[in-house]
Amino acid sequence: MDAQRKVALVTGITGQDGSYLAEFLLAKGYDVHGIIRRASTFNTRRLDHIYRDPHNGDEVHLFLHYGDIGSSGNLAEIIRQVQPDEIYHLAAQSHVRVSFDLPDYTGDVTGLSTVRILEAIRHAGVKTRFYQASSSEMFGAAPPPQNERTPFQPQSPYAAAKLYAYWVTRNYREAYGIYACNGILFNHESPRRGETFVTRKITRAVAGILAGRQKHLYLGNLNARRDWGYAPEYVEAMWLMLQQDQPDDYVIGTGEAHSVREFLDEAFGYVGLDWNDYVRIDQRYYRPTEVDYLLADARKARNQLGWIPRLGFRELVRIMVDADMELVGLDSPGEGRQILSKQFDWHRWQDQSISMEQRT
Repeated sequence: MDAQRKVALVTGITGQDGSYLAEFLLAKGYDVHGIIRRASTFNTRRLDHIYRDPHNGDEVHLFLHYGDIGSSGNLAEIIRQVQPDEIYHLAAQSHVRVSFDLPDYTGDVTGLSTVRILEAIRHAGVKTRFYQASSSEMFGAAPPPQNERTPFQPQSPYAAAKLYAYWVTRNYREAYGIYACNGILFNHESPRRGETFVTRKITRAVAGILAGRQKHLYLGNLNARRDWGYAPEYVEAMWLMLQQDQPDDYVIGTGEAHSVREFLDEAFGYVGLDWNDYVRIDQRYYRPTEVDYLLADARKARNQLGWIPRLGFRELVRIMVDADMELVGLDSPGEGRQILSKQFDWHRWQDQSISMEQRT
């Protein structure tokens, strides 16, 4: 490895955010190390397009390590070996509804994993900067808009676990002088979003209905309002946090909220369908305690990081619908691709977000 290149370690590198962050950091000239779980099937599909095989003589700057964020010893050994300049902790059990079914697992993976990494940093004496992926779900029932000074009112085991991780990150920053930041990210989506999350369920359903593969889409609360942004923009905000002179915590969002019902209007309307003909309500998808309205006040990030969102809600929906239609072999309306080619050619997101998915 080139001694002049910065080194980053990313947990959750195989997820939506992790894969976009890996691309972003590679483009910035980093050596990127990722922690992946050992499984009997490959789970690296979001990274296939940027992976290089050293046996082919390729220059390699992406390295994957088998690990478990539930194991303190394993994490400490990886950190000791890699000696990262920056650590991005993105791994979690991140599905809010599932956290009600698996509260203890969510607490361990989503909450305690953070203190395991911080303890590994502290004991190894590694001079690194740490990013904790906090969540807008921590605000829960707090009235909108929400910013860094809004009191937290978590409404799920997932949110409570994230809140533990948030506070322990702040505690290690203050107690041990570790450069540690919380990015309180509001909802951010893309064609790489997991298929069980509501936005991707909707855009996949549009494609599936058009392709004759499904007849109905089953959802829960259509009135929940969220601040939805475009995921590649949010990984840039993560990086910006770790480039500041002093560590701090930042809310990241668009400042614009829309309901699930509005997402349906945009997605189905984009291809000339009426979602009322296809959507069915299933009580299983309601949460025991709902979060009604999340809306970011991200003025601090704008003023201190210089970060602003570029893509709006309508454009995001079109990008996702186009991608899922092409994934099932349909010709898309193409507006999403046009938006990306005009606004994101400098990151080449428009090609990677589709080609990677098509190879799964």
